[in-house]
Amino acid sequence: MNEAINGIARRGGADRGPVFGVLPAGTANVFANEVGFANRPDRAARQLLEAEAARIPIGRFQELGREPRHFLLMAGIGLDARIVYELDAGLKNSIGKLAYWHGGIRQLGRPVPRFCIEVNGAEYQASFALVTRVRNYGGDFEIARRVRLTDSDFEIVVFSNNRWQDYLRFFAAVVLKRLERTPGVAMLRATEVRVSAPEDQRIYVQTDGETVGHLPATVSIAPNAVNILLPRRFVEARRRELALAS
Repeated sequence: MNEAINGIARRGGADRGPVFGVLPAGTANVFANEVGFANRPDRAARQLLEAEAARIPIGRFQELGREPRHFLLMAGIGLDARIVYELDAGLKNSIGKLAYWHGGIRQLGRPVPRFCIEVNGAEYQASFALVTRVRNYGGDFEIARRVRLTDSDFEIVVFSNNRWQDYLRFFAAVVLKRLERTPGVAMLRATEVRVSAPEDQRIYVQTDGETVGHLPATVSIAPNAVNILLPRRFVEARRRELALAS
């Protein structure tokens, strides 16, 4: 999915690219869970026949000195990106999502370096940041709570603490849906973030579950970048939300 999005972006985006439909068959199927497609490709294929095309923004990751990389769902900076970078591909093929839990357990006791993230002119020190277009994370959890794939900006979750007991508290707050009231957590909205790292530390970045590089970097919105097929129920529900908000 991420490779297809990047191909469309390189060809000129929504104005010149094709209408893009997804048959979910990945490890976590975050996109399918987010918008309401079935996780079985045969059922999702039937849903695509009645889906509605929507022109939506996507994310753009720009590492200093390299070609930009686009993403549909999210960019993770810090701890989760290090887990993805060190993930055993063979183990992932064998046990699926459990490989990420295994990778997380391997991080226990290791120091988690901080980095600086600038959002709307304010600077935050963080050990983990999620710059996301979706609520769903990893197929099982919601970290961001208010963003939708059709929105024109990101929801940004910044976690500043870096002790393991703080991460256990952070995880509990995610499960209990109390993240907004958790000390050390900032939840923000923006169309661009700038992220830098200490000179003696390499801080990794993942987009849509794939390692894409490291800091320093900029993450920004590429507006109206792709025409994507979404379940009609999802599109209609979003229209109702926007009508009520106005």
